[in-house]
Amino acid sequence: MSVVQDVLNGSRLALSRLLSQIENSTPEGHAALGELFPHTGRAHLIGVTGAPGTGKSSLVNRLAWHYRHPPEGTPQQRIAIVAVDPSSPFSGGAVLGDRVRMRDLSGDPGVFIRSMASRGSLGGLAAATSGLVQAFDAAGFEIILVETVGAGQAEVEVARLAHTTLVVEAPGLGDDIQAIKAGILEIADILVVNKADRPGVEHAERALRGMLQLAHPGPRVFRHHGALEVVPASQPESTSSESVWLPPIQQTIATEDFGLIELVEQIAQHRQYLHTSGEWEQKTRARMQSEFDELLQAALVERWRASVSDEKIEHIFEKLAQRQIAPRDAVAALVR
Repeated sequence: MSVVQDVLNGSRLALSRLLSQIENSTPEGHAALGELFPHTGRAHLIGVTGAPGTGKSSLVNRLAWHYRHPPEGTPQQRIAIVAVDPSSPFSGGAVLGDRVRMRDLSGDPGVFIRSMASRGSLGGLAAATSGLVQAFDAAGFEIILVETVGAGQAEVEVARLAHTTLVVEAPGLGDDIQAIKAGILEIADILVVNKADRPGVEHAERALRGMLQLAHPGPRVFRHHGALEVVPASQPESTSSESVWLPPIQQTIATEDFGLIELVEQIAQHRQYLHTSGEWEQKTRARMQSEFDELLQAALVERWRASVSDEKIEHIFEKLAQRQIAPRDAVAALVR
């Protein structure tokens, strides 16, 4: 039996091996993803991002626990967690320690936790994160939680991957100006003020509300590492303002379960909104377009690299180092 069929049949061992192949970008992993792709598109992708120290891992842990222990009459859902850890720019290693804070989920057969290193990728995710998410989706996990590395003010790649994006803040991480200029807040579908038992939580929430008042509904356009990106609008411009999704602000204390039930309800409300407004399909198409563009760029670079000799590239680099040619002219010469 093929690994693809094993994954579709629910084999955790086959899924684990496939995830490693995807992360290592092997031909077998790529082929398996191609076979699994028709089985994707059903999972709710929830991105969890925010600055280091805001409690993202603890929040993900308790969110998953609540999905696995729903109120009576609500069905359980299978949960997959992709936790991205930063790789060292010097050694290339990563701690992969997010699972330490997810011990509540240990031994639950309905939960699959996968840690992965960013491997130098910018934007809070790894290059293979999208592939892992597709594998979990095809394997029948209804909710996939994607926790980014500790992101800065402009690391917003998760917004292109997730249906619902949670931006986690905490009191004491900055003043009002930080809240206003932090581009990462603009991708939030739900703003979470975690560690709400700390002093200054009211001030933090007030600053976030002020930021939201400056926002305007419509497509969110931003530059990500020099490239123009578009996050689909929270509502088509022609729709009345009453039905526009306004990001709620939810206070939580993940370690004490405070506010988690309300947060789960808000995520459910946002999912319902996505379906009724048609934005679910818009986000899906935008995500596929983004992945297509990245794969196309990588394929073209690989093809170009195979067509140019090392001696030619070294000769151009030498002229560049000696200031005999400008970088843009060097690229033009190599492309020609």
